[in-house]
Amino acid sequence: MEPNFCVGDLAVYPAHGVAQVMGIETREISSSKQTFYILKILDNGMKIMIPTRNAAAVGLRELIRAEEVDEVFEILKSRDVAVEGQTWNRRYREYMEKIKTGSVFEIAEVLRDLQRLKGDKELSFGERKMLDTARTLLVKEIAVATKSKEVKIEEKLDRIFAC
Repeated sequence: MEPNFCVGDLAVYPAHGVAQVMGIETREISSSKQTFYILKILDNGMKIMIPTRNAAAVGLRELIRAEEVDEVFEILKSRDVAVEGQTWNRRYREYMEKIKTGSVFEIAEVLRDLQRLKGDKELSFGERKMLDTARTLLVKEIAVATKSKEVKIEEKLDRIFAC
């Protein structure tokens, strides 16, 4: 089912995070009319055009509901995950795939796994960058979904990973 957004709505674009629908425009491209969502990524101001008919295919989705936030925190708290035994580049590819899904739950798994791995050994540059990306995506979406300040979500994550 295609998501249906209106101007002003917030949406999540995989690997970029929370965006606001700034407009819906119809343009003629190679003699056929197409309608696009014009998105502005909240984190960096980048503008993206997505054909409305491809919105689901590219993973554009609604924000997580406030009642789903606890599930994200449960994923972050869980300790029953094995991350050792893989080469860093294989792990990196797996984590990148999870981030590209745009699923807040998969991004939470990436953050949790990299955070745990960081406690055991030095992360590669790519893994550190991915850890930051996962954290930023999660903090922004949870803050918007719960109408909280990002700093409060950051503090909650710090408490979870301090244990």
